[in-house]
Amino acid sequence: MPILTIESTCDETAAAVIDSDLRVLASCIATQEKLHEQFQGVVPEIAARAHVQRVIPVLETTLKSAKITGEQLTAIAVANTPGLANSLLVGLVAAKTLAWVWQKPLIAVNHLDAHVYACQIAAQKPVFPCVGLIVSGGHSHLFHYRGPLERLLLGGTIDDAAGEAFDKVANLLGLGFPGGPAVAKLAAQGNDRAFDFPKSFQRESRLDFSFSGLKTAVRYAVYGHAGQVDPQHPLPGVHLPDVAASFERAVCEILVEKSFQALAQTQAKRLCVGGGVAANRRLRETLTQRAEKEHVELHIAPPELCTDNAVMGAIAWEHFRAGQFATLELDIIPGLLR
Repeated sequence: MPILTIESTCDETAAAVIDSDLRVLASCIATQEKLHEQFQGVVPEIAARAHVQRVIPVLETTLKSAKITGEQLTAIAVANTPGLANSLLVGLVAAKTLAWVWQKPLIAVNHLDAHVYACQIAAQKPVFPCVGLIVSGGHSHLFHYRGPLERLLLGGTIDDAAGEAFDKVANLLGLGFPGGPAVAKLAAQGNDRAFDFPKSFQRESRLDFSFSGLKTAVRYAVYGHAGQVDPQHPLPGVHLPDVAASFERAVCEILVEKSFQALAQTQAKRLCVGGGVAANRRLRETLTQRAEKEHVELHIAPPELCTDNAVMGAIAWEHFRAGQFATLELDIIPGLLR
């Protein structure tokens, strides 16, 4: 008997049905990219309204595709932290309602842990203990995982997350939203050594990230210190693909260096990487090369499990086996890190 998982932490309405062997019986995602494109970022109120409109069709589609009824489920799982408050509420209310109607156990899932667990789903073998790098639009954090449900925060962003920096730089370059794929596409045409952008904390032992200064350096490189942001009128001689490539290189080098510092400090030999930015080709290649050089076991979530999805909610099986269930009084815990 499988578990139904629900994901609505930001701007993706998703559900999946997963059995105890981590086989995906069905998965459905309703994206909101077009709704937020004109605003160059996710608008919380718009996201929440879209979740309300889509959650029931997504659930119906998922259950129908899995050829299963609610009565045949083992439990209902939902991501209740971290994320946008009103988005989280939509998924939680749906999960609590179904758990009550079908008289099934309710399981609370941490969205961050689920991103790392996506590596185990793909590997089809245990990947814990490990250092976990979670890098997305809202998160850039390093954890030491002793098990799938036991982690210690090693460090994280003190300002912008890596994905947020990609979105903001994409806006500076006139590339639209979401920024990650657009910047990567432009970067493929450029010289990544054209600009030597700053890499905060690169030579420090602290395991924190900072991308705000990098974003500002990109603005100055393209428009000058007093220039107005107008992608049609960069400084004379500035080749935007070079800017994109140099920016992408800087982000990847920062993420890789701090991840391997974390491995050294914890003496771990396994690195697991998840989150939307983990789909970036350059980051994946750079991590793979460094892991081979230093004989580290590397697991990166497959691209389809990097962006927000409900399949990674399969971590609910770990809670189930540990007897960790929630009551119908379960509430959301919004914010960036929990």
